[in-house]
Amino acid sequence: MIDDITEWERKEGVKFLKEIGIKFGQIVLDFGARSGHYSIPAAQIVGSSGQVYALDKEPGELKDLSRKAKHFNLNNIKIIPTNGGVTLDFKSESIDVVLLYDVLHYLEKKEREKLYRETYHVLKGDGFLSVYPKHVIEDSPLNHFRDLHWEEVKKEIQDLNFKFREKYCDTISHDDSFNYGCVINFVKE
Repeated sequence: MIDDITEWERKEGVKFLKEIGIKFGQIVLDFGARSGHYSIPAAQIVGSSGQVYALDKEPGELKDLSRKAKHFNLNNIKIIPTNGGVTLDFKSESIDVVLLYDVLHYLEKKEREKLYRETYHVLKGDGFLSVYPKHVIEDSPLNHFRDLHWEEVKKEIQDLNFKFREKYCDTISHDDSFNYGCVINFVKE
């Protein structure tokens, strides 16, 4: 399956992230990047004029991401180890796209709200937030999302000054396999 994931990162993942709106030259923040299933295709899209910041708390996952970035000759990924907190140490309005994919179910509501506020602060005025709310009731319920519908996650984000832009569904990467899932995109109000 790993070879299939690598192929997805090189082709289908690029197509998927272009569909949601990532473009050449942008600065992307992949919060909870793990081994780079989204950082790798994002880096291919943004090219040498862009930058991908890959944040994660798992050193082993970041080591895998570093190895893959080197293998694909992607010099535009900056790997940032974290302690698992939700503070985003970036300048105000410095990021074009923030990806919160398959991470929110680990956080309690207050932590999620803090992360949304931090995201709002670092996003450029014309930037967008893209969320994959995996593990809600409609999609393998787990942890803090086991009692939430995706619409409730959408409302949570909208309540903190984000405007819903679109929902996009396709076959996407989840851990080291594939999943039919939906991402929801937001812009600043």
